[in-house]
Amino acid sequence: MIQVQIDEQEVRKLYLQKLEEKLKEIDRELVFWDTAELKRRTCLSWNTIQKEFFFDSRFPKYKVGGKWLFPAKECQEFLLTWLKEQPKS
Repeated sequence: MIQVQIDEQEVRKLYLQKLEEKLKEIDRELVFWDTAELKRRTCLSWNTIQKEFFFDSRFPKYKVGGKWLFPAKECQEFLLTWLKEQPKS
């Protein structure tokens, strides 16, 4: 008779580690974001984005045809800097 014992904590740890690796891989695949991705990544509405930082000269944006595109890595860096600059309530 074969008996198998599984350490649930270890399985959970391995699962979360693999999940994090996959999410990082997906993030690396995106070279730029569109407005829908920017809204999703920031959890902000388009009106709030425009009001808070869209017109900041440091915010990286390019209009291609009628569509706004945002370089993913530069955008992430800007957003983290911008967030740190916000007053803490």
